[in-house]
Amino acid sequence: MRKIYSILVIGFLMFSCDDGDIITAELEFGNTFEVCGELIAYKTKAQPGESLSIILDVDPGTTIETLLETTPNVDNPLAVDLVNPTISFASGNTFNYRTYNNDPTTANIFCSDIPPSNITITQDYVSTDVSAEFTITLEEDDNDGIPADLEDENTDGDNDPSTNPTDTDGDGIPNYLDDDDDGDNVRTVSESPNYNTTDGLANAQDTDMDGTPDYLDDDDDGDMVLTRDEENSTQDQDPTNDITNNAIGSDYLNDEVANTVTATAYREHTISQTFEVRLFLMSINLPILAQDELDFGILSGSGTTATRTVTPDF
Repeated sequence: MRKIYSILVIGFLMFSCDDGDIITAELEFGNTFEVCGELIAYKTKAQPGESLSIILDVDPGTTIETLLETTPNVDNPLAVDLVNPTISFASGNTFNYRTYNNDPTTANIFCSDIPPSNITITQDYVSTDVSAEFTITLEEDDNDGIPADLEDENTDGDNDPSTNPTDTDGDGIPNYLDDDDDGDNVRTVSESPNYNTTDGLANAQDTDMDGTPDYLDDDDDGDMVLTRDEENSTQDQDPTNDITNNAIGSDYLNDEVANTVTATAYREHTISQTFEVRLFLMSINLPILAQDELDFGILSGSGTTATRTVTPDF
């Protein structure tokens, strides 16, 4: 098993001056890094002014966004998997440790076309042919205000909502990723699940008092007409804007209105994505480093979040 050293705990490292004296430099860069262009990963610090960076030998057009590629799941086309959870760059990558005359965190020293005039490099240590490896994980969420573990009946007993997941409306999107859990074309977050850390879902809205909260009830007002079919004035897969009695509100919450306009489609669903991208560096050859492997940290900033949209078959 390889031994990975965190930059956060490198501590005091040794390097040689031109006169042969051995001095120490304290490197504490934290556990995150940033990226730009095609493709530079870097981190900077203010006191003293220092940076660590690696220029990755990539094909033209390669950015961090192109590395975070997903593909439809083989068993469920409404789900996605990472194309490459691990991406390696075996050789040809250049690693630098640099010091500066001024604070490099105040300027875009790696990503700007024109370098700042008030910041100059005072020392530059270079290691070529460094190996690099990204490990990527993807977390998705429906942003409905309910924790994923409470959106799964846990029939398999593993406390993991992604395995044998609950899918109340049978639309192919499990509840923990479904922004409309009951398939009534009213988003879960709009059906007042009222989750809080003290009471859980005990205060979820239940309009017809049948014991099933609105966000899991496909007939919220109990008038024997499906919520998604109560579109009388505007047929747009959105029952919330069909109102006969303004004093009561939407028809799907008014049991005195039971007109039926049969729905023909589900609404588009939005799923948020968060990518965790960790970078490991290997085969570093610098006299100032006591080891040749570094855990460069976790990517922050651009490219770490995205959204995708799906519309289930009706």
